[in-house]
Amino acid sequence: MSNIGDVRFITLGELLLRLSPPNYEKIRTTDEFKVTYGGAEANVAASLSNLGVDSSYFTVVPDSSIGKAAIRYLRSNDVHCSPCIYSDEGRMGIYFLEEGFGVRSSKVTYDRKDSAFAKYDYSKIDFKEKLKGFTWLHTSGITPALSENCRKLVFYALKAAKELGMTVSFDCNFRSALWGWQEARDCITEYLPFVDVLFGIEPINLRDENGKDLKDGLTMNPSYKEQDRIFRELHKRYNFKAIGRHVRYVHSGSENSLKAFMWYDGETYESRTFRFNILDRVGGGDAFASGMIYAIMRGMKPDEIVNFAVASSVIKHTMHGDFNITDDEESIIKLMNQEFEIRR
Repeated sequence: MSNIGDVRFITLGELLLRLSPPNYEKIRTTDEFKVTYGGAEANVAASLSNLGVDSSYFTVVPDSSIGKAAIRYLRSNDVHCSPCIYSDEGRMGIYFLEEGFGVRSSKVTYDRKDSAFAKYDYSKIDFKEKLKGFTWLHTSGITPALSENCRKLVFYALKAAKELGMTVSFDCNFRSALWGWQEARDCITEYLPFVDVLFGIEPINLRDENGKDLKDGLTMNPSYKEQDRIFRELHKRYNFKAIGRHVRYVHSGSENSLKAFMWYDGETYESRTFRFNILDRVGGGDAFASGMIYAIMRGMKPDEIVNFAVASSVIKHTMHGDFNITDDEESIIKLMNQEFEIRR
């Protein structure tokens, strides 16, 4: 396998304060909240840093005790935060999480309007200078949903990364609470020429000669043949190095199954299906992305990459908070191979 010592990874996005009632309580009945921090891109950086990848994070937080506490939390997971900016304008983005249990689903409520990250003027940053020396950039579709400033931020960063010859990964990550479906499709499609590794296949425009989107009508649980067809069309248009997407089966609010499909080196691969109980679902998709990124960096075989990615997501579901804090590759590989014996 390849050595990850030469990799310098950076991601950008909004860092959020997460507040959730303890013991699966509802917001309307609780009298206390558990405090942690997270965000799609931060979750990926923390997952990779815990696995030994040199990982950095760029965000903007308010120059306050809350902003400093959020950055300190990332640093405690060995994420380098020197690219981050403390701003005098805007506030800390917040989300409230009611954790689901049994037949009751989890529920997220955002409170992130006019955050420091959303309001910042990114045109005054030299992103070629900001990204100099890094080898891999990751971002997601959540960032451009936040504001026009953030849409420009993603474009500036992607353009600079390609000019620097970096590998670029992008997670589509649609959030209906933040923007509309077609608006998201139109925006994210403009980013795709800059992307090497893609996570998810929506929201993206993939129209045929008649203007019909080739993905419309695709089931949430596609067959191998259906998924292969879409992957090949995406690759034909954008020449992606890899495309990954996971498929979730919801048995209840506290028991799910996961599997994944991946396009890699001209072929589609399908993972095993893992069934598991959930302690905390938030960050599961980000753990899938970080697992796939890590396995590609390590030079694993394609069937190992897709199974390692799913196993990374599954193991995250057993941890409180947004981050997958697994700090050894072996434990993910054992789960990937479905070995559950006690480690002594």
